[in-house]
Amino acid sequence: MDLAGPADAFLFANRHQKNIHFELRFIGATSQINCSIGLQLGPLQALPDKLEDDAMLVIPGMVGMQFDYQEPNIAASISWMRTYIKQQRVVCICAGALPAAQAGLLKGRQATTHHAHCQDLATIDSSIQIEENRIFVQDGNVFTSAGVTAGIDLALHLISDLVSPQTAIAVARAMVVYLRRSGNDPQLSPWLKYRNHLHPVVHRVQDIILKNPAHPWNLDDLAAQAYTSTRHLTRLFKLHADVSVQDYLTSLRLSLADQMLSQTTWSIERVAEAAGFGSVRQFRRVWQHTYQSPPSHHQRH
Repeated sequence: MDLAGPADAFLFANRHQKNIHFELRFIGATSQINCSIGLQLGPLQALPDKLEDDAMLVIPGMVGMQFDYQEPNIAASISWMRTYIKQQRVVCICAGALPAAQAGLLKGRQATTHHAHCQDLATIDSSIQIEENRIFVQDGNVFTSAGVTAGIDLALHLISDLVSPQTAIAVARAMVVYLRRSGNDPQLSPWLKYRNHLHPVVHRVQDIILKNPAHPWNLDDLAAQAYTSTRHLTRLFKLHADVSVQDYLTSLRLSLADQMLSQTTWSIERVAEAAGFGSVRQFRRVWQHTYQSPPSHHQRH
């Protein structure tokens, strides 16, 4: 699961967009390995003498609870990481953080791993700031996750950052998994927030809104496109997304306006109109309920 979960997520990302292509390569110090479930994997490519700058090294967990880091294949992998991994992204799934720590890749960083191995991680390198009870942790270009299925959560996070939140949503739905974050992780952006459910009607309406949040949507139009009644749609949204349709739409428009303010030189009046607000007065009123500083403080100068 450590290997197949993230790999499948990246392949699904290729199906849902064409801007960024994930090319999977399976490498190792030996040409084949035996998985924990008894399945033999191979042939694996040899550890390369060079990695592209935009490569992402994914290190899955290991079999068992005690590991011999002097075992030839493990020692060779650690030595290779210590020599060749410089500025590339490092993604550790479950106990994959342990050989990464042995290679010095987690030194002085925040990190997590399976709860059964947190003490092992601290023993390897006391400079690591271990975050327990976290699904995943990002510190610069190093990413670590808790056990097994948390690797899928981390892959979805990477897809959201590298491609787009919309693609991460599509991948999660295709894999029939939730978009999860632990309570200590940064707040989800409005583009991902309220999507932690599996109801097809609510997802359909959210996808419609997401494609064009500035459109003058009304509840009747959205309900018609979802082939349901306005009353039923309102109930489903509150039940499964834990937000009203209007509040969901407003959160996307505010995020869109924030992007326009920081990325363009448009006036506040133009931003308000382009983001779908009926007037500048309405925009300012809604804005002050979410942001502490006025829109002008977010403008690009």
